[in-house]
Amino acid sequence: MNEHLLRGPEDPLAAVAALTALFDQYVVYERDSIWHVAGDPVGEIVIRPGVVETAYRTDPSRPEMSGTAIEWSGSPWRALGDALAACPVPDWQAFGWATFETATGGVAPGAALIHLMIPAVRLRVTPGRVEVCCADPGRVAAVTDVLSRPLPPAPRSVADAIDVRSDRRYQDAVAKAVAQIRSGALDKVILSRVVDVPFAVDLVATYRNGRVANTPARSFLLDLGGRRAAGFSPETVVEVDPTGVVTTQPLAGTRALTGDAVRDGELRTELCSDAKEVYEHATSVKLAFEELAGLGTASGPRVTEFLAVKERGSVQHLASRVETDLPVGASGWDALAAVFPAVTASGIPKAAAYQLIRELEDESRGMYAGAVLMAGADGGLDAALVLRSVYQQGERTWLRAGAGIVAASQPEREFEETCEKLGSVAPYLVPARPVVPDDRAEVQTGVAV
Repeated sequence: MNEHLLRGPEDPLAAVAALTALFDQYVVYERDSIWHVAGDPVGEIVIRPGVVETAYRTDPSRPEMSGTAIEWSGSPWRALGDALAACPVPDWQAFGWATFETATGGVAPGAALIHLMIPAVRLRVTPGRVEVCCADPGRVAAVTDVLSRPLPPAPRSVADAIDVRSDRRYQDAVAKAVAQIRSGALDKVILSRVVDVPFAVDLVATYRNGRVANTPARSFLLDLGGRRAAGFSPETVVEVDPTGVVTTQPLAGTRALTGDAVRDGELRTELCSDAKEVYEHATSVKLAFEELAGLGTASGPRVTEFLAVKERGSVQHLASRVETDLPVGASGWDALAAVFPAVTASGIPKAAAYQLIRELEDESRGMYAGAVLMAGADGGLDAALVLRSVYQQGERTWLRAGAGIVAASQPEREFEETCEKLGSVAPYLVPARPVVPDDRAEVQTGVAV
């Protein structure tokens, strides 16, 4: 594909929001303050239970794709890696999503576990600069046209209050989980709850609005394979650079960020000294270390950061990093298989946690606690943990948040933690269409908590 350098606005968020209108399907992935926009799929890989489907566009002038479906067994990540190894697109990059159930199973026959696209158009957006990688001059002209027009102003905060406190069943689930943990069935489980949004949401505007207010490790916006989401991920599941260095970033242990510097400092001190929070975090780091050790690298994993505090939007977390090197013959997909799903969104041990999650949560997780990722033919792989997000499928829009449950957990505090995390997204929802004034509650912060 040809590369073109265009002048862009100083506000990359505004540019990204406008550019998504060019595509029927797209993935936006922000890493290190660089926005990658992938659109116009020339190839797709979909992993379903027992079947991997691959399809590619054979005629560049036509959108239709032709492909094959073959059976797989064992690791879905190995099946995905094999499919990408056979990709006919030179120097491909792939973008897409993976559900939590990729690891846990329990989905309907034929349901998609993983969906990746190989884009015909790739954009790299930074302040004042847009790099276009595309073979179609018409697409380059369309991007140029969007950038030449005045960009719309930033969207307003949502005017409707989202009641994130109305459902009190979560405390009962936490109490049941604590009893299971104290009985010795497992050490930790992350339990989540769903909050449905009672109005249609403009995801692009919400992403732009929410990204300004959040400080994510990664952010994303996507419309791919019937799933739509916008999120501000607090951590990565795995990062693999082309040289084979592998990193995972567990975050566990939470306190609110209030915006008051004195109060936030007090909460930070409390977080770092709370035995329950430190234990929850340390056990997560231990499992991440063991999972990377399972790759078999002779030099073994190393902890490169431990018990740091990261600010993530409406909350602050204890954070660590575990790093290793890929052994000869292994790929980034092997590394992702080793740590997926993230321990900080599943539990310890994972198999027991999966069982308890199925018993105590009302519905399957889908993208929640899964991953949004980008990968390349050079061996690079970057997978963000899907949390702090808003989801759409069909006519439904919803939020979801969870908390890590250990033996010392208190149901009311864990419920409060989910409210704090929902505050990273709920106040920034933008309605997809005007709301009649008499039917709305004017809330300046946009969320009733």
